[in-house]
Amino acid sequence: MAGRRPSEPPILPGFSHVRLLGSGGFADVFLYEQNMPRRQVAVKVLLADVVTEHVRQMFQVEANLMAQLSSHPGILTVYQASISADGRPYLVMELCSAQLSARYRTERIPVTDVLRIGVQIGSAIETAHRSGVLHRDVKPSNILMTAYGHPVLSDFGIASTLSAATSADTIGMSIPWSAPEVLLDDTAGTVQSEVWSLAATVYTLLAGRSPFEVTDGSNSADDLIARISRARVPALGRDDVPASLEAVLTRALSRDPAKRQQSVLELVRDLQRVEAELGVVATQADVAMDDWALATMADPADRTIVRAAPHKAVGASPDRRRRRRALVEAADTGSEPTSTVNRATQRRTRVMAAILVLVSLVIIALGATATFVAIQGGDRELPRVSNIEAVLDGPTVVFTWADPGLSESDSYQVRLADGTEAFQRSNEFVVAAPPGERVCVTVRVVREGRLGAASGERCVEAPGE
Repeated sequence: MAGRRPSEPPILPGFSHVRLLGSGGFADVFLYEQNMPRRQVAVKVLLADVVTEHVRQMFQVEANLMAQLSSHPGILTVYQASISADGRPYLVMELCSAQLSARYRTERIPVTDVLRIGVQIGSAIETAHRSGVLHRDVKPSNILMTAYGHPVLSDFGIASTLSAATSADTIGMSIPWSAPEVLLDDTAGTVQSEVWSLAATVYTLLAGRSPFEVTDGSNSADDLIARISRARVPALGRDDVPASLEAVLTRALSRDPAKRQQSVLELVRDLQRVEAELGVVATQADVAMDDWALATMADPADRTIVRAAPHKAVGASPDRRRRRRALVEAADTGSEPTSTVNRATQRRTRVMAAILVLVSLVIIALGATATFVAIQGGDRELPRVSNIEAVLDGPTVVFTWADPGLSESDSYQVRLADGTEAFQRSNEFVVAAPPGERVCVTVRVVREGRLGAASGERCVEAPGE
């Protein structure tokens, strides 16, 4: 569809068309102004010749998924989805910039910026995976930038849903960032294939080209697929990229999915460790609440249900009956009720309120104490980490420990003295160690929402400058 004319912008109730923003293989994106509330929005409209009844149904499913996920700060916000009067499905979305996909080809993006983008977009993908959703088209052009410079991931599943209705050269646009097993039709997509795509995207932002794209040869679809299938990752060629980051990306771009990081979160943690090595503050990983935290609630519905306070429904107290009698007598005589009942009732009310507040505070304190004890003690049936080793490695500390007997679904909770926590499968944890400062960690095993007993605290003091 290269060189095609843009489609006509549809007439949308409540929106005024402004101009064309861009065209893709299966949709056009227009700038509209929403009338109420007044704001500018991006509207993606599918092309008429790709719309079938099946596509229309799948579009609705994907739009619902994207809307549910768009509360994540790293996922593009969807305001509305519908079908225009001429039968074309459309999405009304937050207005963002596509400058990143052009920026990496025209300038050298700082390593710290690329790491920040990788962690934030990785957090979005991990959150989608925890909701049972694969993106299937992670690449630089699907990363947009908000007005505040925050990267967001767009097109969740929509591109893959419509791929059968698009031309071969349109599908080929995603080849450079697709895992070997996807290109060879071994799978339609897995968590490990999305680890590969995220790593390929991070590599691209650093190198200014996709991992297997060459500057002095052919980059046809067949050539790219052949190079990706061999998976011999070329060096980035940047002297400001640490060897540890090259190693992280090389592992994630392994030909064998089993040799890659086994989750996007694991890749995110690797990128955060590189940030620590570079001496920058680690980018926050915005991932949906972990199962172990949710499991501390007896009733999961408590997270969303507001319950009414308990009350007695039978009868009325003597004080209330006396108060009611006083009011009736006052109504009969046309005068105010005597103040004796008022003052007595008020005194009793104040006393009862004070007692209730006191009892509530005691209950809260006891509950907090019990929770604290439970968290500190942990589940004694779970394996316990012991003998944590620590080695200073330049500006970082590398903490390691022996596997205490993890099962396949277990992980570790690593907690720093300042309360910062990390969850990982690896029994190695790397953290920045500013000169002269003391760094301490404790480690627990996490299994099916339960926390094991804490290890002994291991501390290292970095030498002063």
